[in-house]
Amino acid sequence: MDQQESPEFDSKVTQNLMNAYTQILGQLNDDAQREGLLKTPERAAKAMQYLTKGYEEDGEAILRSAMFKESYSEMVIVKDIELYSLCEHHLLPFFGKAHIAYIPDGYIVGLSKIPRIVEVYARRLQVQERLTDEILHCIQNTLKPMGVAIVIEAQHMCMMMRGVQKQSSLTTTSAFTGAFRRVETRTEFLNLIGNRLH
Repeated sequence: MDQQESPEFDSKVTQNLMNAYTQILGQLNDDAQREGLLKTPERAAKAMQYLTKGYEEDGEAILRSAMFKESYSEMVIVKDIELYSLCEHHLLPFFGKAHIAYIPDGYIVGLSKIPRIVEVYARRLQVQERLTDEILHCIQNTLKPMGVAIVIEAQHMCMMMRGVQKQSSLTTTSAFTGAFRRVETRTEFLNLIGNRLH
């Protein structure tokens, strides 16, 4: 990462995390003083702050910053939104794609804000089920559209690297509000994203 692009980190939090990572490394039967590990506590401390930066961000405020009055009232879909998050049970990554739709009721939102709110909620310690609901409710509560739909497909390293070690498993979660609770509307959404589902 370029020096100009480096995010700001709280020095006290960074130091506390570095101390914790130093202790962890000391328990793992490796030489914490060898060259490859000397800067690992600092790197890990900064990485963890970056990977959980969503706690400092407000998804609803992000959407409100780009809401526009518009009479359009058909389905708007943003699909194949990459997401990366940390499983709160093992602090291992899960990653995949989100497919999101809403039907405006007086307001639309700048399209780039939909991936931004996915990022906000994904950059927290998560479970996929709650992540799905948090994104859905953020859009519903802010835009107050006629309905919101979301499908998330993700692979979980806690299943792939440990435990059952199933590398090909894919977890799919979905949630719907308003008009998307009607079978025909939900089916239209699922058909429109269906060719992208694994």
